[in-house]
Amino acid sequence: WSDYLSVRLHPKSIYVIRQYMHDGDCGCLEAFGQGESLLQDPSCIEELEDRLHFYVEECDYLQGFQVLCDLHNGFSGVGAKVTELLCDEYSGKGILTWGLTPVTVSCLPHSNSWIFPPQDFQKNVYRVMNTALGIAHLSSHSSLFCPLSLSGSLGLK
Repeated sequence: WSDYLSVRLHPKSIYVIRQYMHDGDCGCLEAFGQGESLLQDPSCIEELEDRLHFYVEECDYLQGFQVLCDLHNGFSGVGAKVTELLCDEYSGKGILTWGLTPVTVSCLPHSNSWIFPPQDFQKNVYRVMNTALGIAHLSSHSSLFCPLSLSGSLGLK
């Protein structure tokens, strides 16, 4: 989304993952493990910590952090590693995490049962696994975890 954002943000507040941009090499960040492995790279962690410390040093009285994270795709893995980093670095500070899921129409009703289109089956499995892993990891490293969705079931049917 940052490719199309028209609001000017401070350059230190944006960290672009080049290989997962719209015209990137790797395509889409679709699995929890892909997101987690992004933050295993020491240069990525160092860059993230530098950007974080830039803002933390500006605070007179840091009370905590708010993390907004997609749950349904690979960014749930990125969010899990970020909250783990925040929990380790700033153990006395609160971490409020918002887990976001979109409303998806991934299955069609058909005579008392739900039939998943074959091409969407793998995507649905990834979505459910990402959401489950994201909820488990984010809630364990957050002071408060709040899932948000316009769907009543967080997309888990």
